[in-house]
Amino acid sequence: MVADSARKRGIRVIAVAHRGESVQELAKRVDEITWIELGRLGQLVKAFKARDVRHVLMAGAIDKANMFGKVRPDLKGLAVMGKLLVFHDDDILRAVAGELEKEGITVVSSAAYLPELVAPSGCLTKRRPRKEEEHDIDFGWRIAKELGRLDIGHCVVVRRRTVLAVEAIEGTNETILRGGKLAKERAVVVKVCKPNQDVRFDLPAVGLDTVKAMIRVNAAVLAIEAGKTLIFDKDEMVNLADAHGIVISSREST
Repeated sequence: MVADSARKRGIRVIAVAHRGESVQELAKRVDEITWIELGRLGQLVKAFKARDVRHVLMAGAIDKANMFGKVRPDLKGLAVMGKLLVFHDDDILRAVAGELEKEGITVVSSAAYLPELVAPSGCLTKRRPRKEEEHDIDFGWRIAKELGRLDIGHCVVVRRRTVLAVEAIEGTNETILRGGKLAKERAVVVKVCKPNQDVRFDLPAVGLDTVKAMIRVNAAVLAIEAGKTLIFDKDEMVNLADAHGIVISSREST
């Protein structure tokens, strides 16, 4: 989507993609593509510099579980990893961005070419949260922000102001399934931006699969942060939520 949008604006798109992570379809949507293994930061920088790339953005996702056992860093990758005290998402991405900027390559927002993906403010569904659900959203919001402050995850699942699941390395959908099973029904899912998030990358994202996971466990509400969350397949997502009586509430930061 990013590549298509940029090319429509007449921008030449050079991609550095990760084997086993990036979708193969990307090769058809860009002007040039280089495939590398996870952790090959030196190769990534070399690919961009060889083509005089001055601006880059990070789009898509890496399976966090693949950080264990599948990373094969080159010398530059090892040097960056050696400087990190912890391997949290933000620390890794900031370190990579820092190395790129040392080479004269500016990192821009992942939503720079797709501003329409950013969540608007308001209730996006026909059904609005009930009073008890509003209380759960308020409660879950505070917990999720604290979880984000610690750079652990974006999402929590609650019911009756009780925390049922918090997101770690497994991702949002697995967190929803785990927490939803404990709730039995009517779980409230809260997903927010980390308080100190570098909004150039790693913004929280939701989409059709998020609602499908909620349907599997009869969850009732999805609360997200307006202006700081990416929504994919928005129309389909909202229609599916409406069909199952699920609330999608997009709130401003408090």
